[in-house]
Amino acid sequence: MTHRGSRVLHVGSLSRVEGEGALSLHVHDGTVTDARLEIYEPPRFFEAFLRGRSYTEPPDITARVCGICPVAYQMSACAAIEDACGVSVDPVIRDLRRLLYCGEWIESQALHIYLLHAPDFLGRPSAIDLARTHRAEVERGLRLKKAGNSLMELLGGRAIHPVNVRLGGFHRAPARTELRSLTEELKQALDDAWQTVRWVAGFEFPDASVEADLLALTKPGTYAIEGGTPAVLRADGTTSSSSFPVRDFTEHVVETHVAHSTALHSRLDGRLHLTGSLARFAISGRLLSPVALEAAVEAGLGDPREGAVCRNPYRSILVRAVETVYAVAEALRIIDGYEPPARPYTDVPPVAGVGHGATEAPRGLLYHRYELDADGIVKSALLVPPTAQNQGAIEDDLRRLAQRAIGEHDPDDDELTALCERAIRNHDPCISCSTHFLDLTVVRTSDTTAGGCDV
Repeated sequence: MTHRGSRVLHVGSLSRVEGEGALSLHVHDGTVTDARLEIYEPPRFFEAFLRGRSYTEPPDITARVCGICPVAYQMSACAAIEDACGVSVDPVIRDLRRLLYCGEWIESQALHIYLLHAPDFLGRPSAIDLARTHRAEVERGLRLKKAGNSLMELLGGRAIHPVNVRLGGFHRAPARTELRSLTEELKQALDDAWQTVRWVAGFEFPDASVEADLLALTKPGTYAIEGGTPAVLRADGTTSSSSFPVRDFTEHVVETHVAHSTALHSRLDGRLHLTGSLARFAISGRLLSPVALEAAVEAGLGDPREGAVCRNPYRSILVRAVETVYAVAEALRIIDGYEPPARPYTDVPPVAGVGHGATEAPRGLLYHRYELDADGIVKSALLVPPTAQNQGAIEDDLRRLAQRAIGEHDPDDDELTALCERAIRNHDPCISCSTHFLDLTVVRTSDTTAGGCDV
């Protein structure tokens, strides 16, 4: 329904993200007074499911939080429980975990770039429609995703909810010849990843900037994936006084309930923050491998060794393409140097205590905390997914985007909806990890509007 002075606009659901929810924009006399992601899905209770379970079970249970990035949940769970038990795994096991995580990065980033995000830049309503006009490119994206899935199937036992992961490592470690069998497919994937960088570098990117602190893990000497120390780049470009230990995560990242959402919102030291590819590139981009650094420069992102930072959320697709190059090259590096471990896992005896773990899911930093009793029974669990952390920054992006659009030309219902949907997809929300997304309601009022309009 549209009439002068007020407007209510409904969108049944947002396409090309995972999940469902609602967005409400309040506009009064041309000013956006509120932008809310109204997440209405009921809580999923994974933390409650974990209480009373054996300490060996969270890696398998939490994998079910997400079908797109189950490895992230498995690795964060393993890291936290091993921390509680005071166990460090063998370096070869750490490499295999990183290799498995590379598989998830490859398949997830390819899925987002080709099937969810690229249609926005090419004016297509869906990936199926995109395949009609860009068949070769979509086929390339599917090859990339398949290469990532191949890694996950070999190391994890299957591509979705892997079954080979366990505390201390894996139930079974692959033979050298098994990993080497993936080399040719990954070499093709590296070429496909390079072509992806060149393809998305040709897209047109609106001007925009994320006005939030950036939070990502950092690890000496390497681009952080399967572990590290949280570090912050402030919105004004300054770094925090220091990074903080993973065990102090909840002292800095504080979750709160909001009236309009069943998903928790987070603040970093009381400020909006964003995790994910933009944050990783800003904080640790200088530690990318030479081939990924070359890809970043060719993509127009600049050289992070010289301080290049990208805060434009539309250009996040470029950073994801560079990270795909990195993940494929890193997988090839690990496979080339792999020698099977003497045992596929390190023993993890139960110990009463509290453990903390964090890894870099494709969409950002994922934190787990578990409290165990002496028998290894989980007394409490806390999972803080990246999308839940990002929701405040996404709302801020939407508010500023809508305000700018209304100030420039006051778009109609369809155009405003498309702008908001595109802005959300910039951040690749995996709403199943927190809840689900998007109905859109726009309320326009003015002092001269009789009665106004209620949400």
